[in-house]
Amino acid sequence: MTYKKSSKTDGATIRTQMIATALDLAADGQWEMIDLSDIAEQAGVSSVDALELFDEKTDILAAYDRIVNRHAIEEVDLSDDLPCRDKLFDLVMARFDILNENRGALLNILGSFKGDPKEALLSFPHLGKSMARLLDASGLQTNGISGALRVTGMVGLYLYVVKTWKEDESADMGKTMVTLDKGLDKCQMFNASILDRLPCS
Repeated sequence: MTYKKSSKTDGATIRTQMIATALDLAADGQWEMIDLSDIAEQAGVSSVDALELFDEKTDILAAYDRIVNRHAIEEVDLSDDLPCRDKLFDLVMARFDILNENRGALLNILGSFKGDPKEALLSFPHLGKSMARLLDASGLQTNGISGALRVTGMVGLYLYVVKTWKEDESADMGKTMVTLDKGLDKCQMFNASILDRLPCS
């Protein structure tokens, strides 16, 4: 899922241009030094057009994240007869596989969060929505109090697996797979809120 800039100026294309430019700048190690207007200028997008789509540069990451999840959902077999746990595992691994296409940029962005608590805080709600989409796609409900707990637990598990992914440079992401697999097993073992023993519905 490589992003290329386009000469068109419709909303979808502007969004794509902004995402591509943001990832390019992040790959060059400039993420901490830029804001939304810098990305827009580099992308050849007017500030007015950029602000119609994004309030903060973290909103660009959220837009990218939605695309990543959509591609992951399209790639995974989500047949009703498959266990929810297996579908969730495949969705998360498909997500990491897609993220690897922009690995350098994303590692730089993650590293920048250490020095910018505000950016990390702004990104957290987006991550919750992202994990909710994966849970929903796998057949696990996210409504109500139990659903909120499930999403919160999934965010924690995902962040835990990300720590392994950051260090896992193997082609098959073997270490990442093991960490995720063990994490999901622990959730089942302790009847946690992510994967309880209740039916998916």
